[in-house]
Amino acid sequence: MQIARSIVLLLGYVGLANCAPKSAPAPAAPCALRLEGLKLVDLTHAFDERTIYWPTDTAGFRLTTLHHGPTPGGYFYAANTFSSAEHGGTHLDAPIHFAGGKTTADRIPLERLVGPLVVLDIAERAAREPDSLLEVHDVEAFERTHGRIAPRTLVLVRTGWSRHWPSKKAYLGDDTPGDASRLHFPGISAQAAQAFVARNVAAVGIDTASIDHGPSRDFLAHRALMAADIPAFENLTGLEALPPRGAILVALPMKIGGGSGGPLRAIAVLP
Repeated sequence: MQIARSIVLLLGYVGLANCAPKSAPAPAAPCALRLEGLKLVDLTHAFDERTIYWPTDTAGFRLTTLHHGPTPGGYFYAANTFSSAEHGGTHLDAPIHFAGGKTTADRIPLERLVGPLVVLDIAERAAREPDSLLEVHDVEAFERTHGRIAPRTLVLVRTGWSRHWPSKKAYLGDDTPGDASRLHFPGISAQAAQAFVARNVAAVGIDTASIDHGPSRDFLAHRALMAADIPAFENLTGLEALPPRGAILVALPMKIGGGSGGPLRAIAVLP
């Protein structure tokens, strides 16, 4: 299984070769996890008052303090409540988001959330043209250079757009509350999405507000992927730190029962 191979690779990264031989004295620890030489890259924007949501969600993220300070018992205590739409900040799109009867957030197999990743980079083109799309020829060019994208690979698309966070106007192309009709940012073409479906990828992520580019009105990339039960990750960051191949993605969303998505903590693990 792909996830089993990924776990083996992860264990190799963290140095399970540091196991004691069978002849070691009984008190010796049999194995020790080592993080030396391991690079962890956070791909997640923090959730706070600056978090960017789709323009039609005007509530945003709210953190309400329940208590912060000393208690009658003499110890410090802090607790908050928070509220958030499913689809804002760094988050998961579960397949049910655009495909009736497909998987909800709590039922996505872990094999689609943890595994080897590839990074396709269109940042240079996107810097020139905000509405750029990752096209099939970009996928084919990547494979000519780096090898074919294997089934159950997690695919991330780097557009460089996370550099605009947290400016809503720069990131979305327009900051009119409640109006999603004038957005401009890069995305993935319907044909490229179908190419990922044909390759049976595990999931697809991007460092913009949507896997479909800003001007989209029909969300064909969403529809193609999610009809095939492939989830998506949106509003990622830090993709410039990742190589085209060789990293492991760990993308664990909030496990919302019946949810169409939810806040996501995503990291990459590099040797």
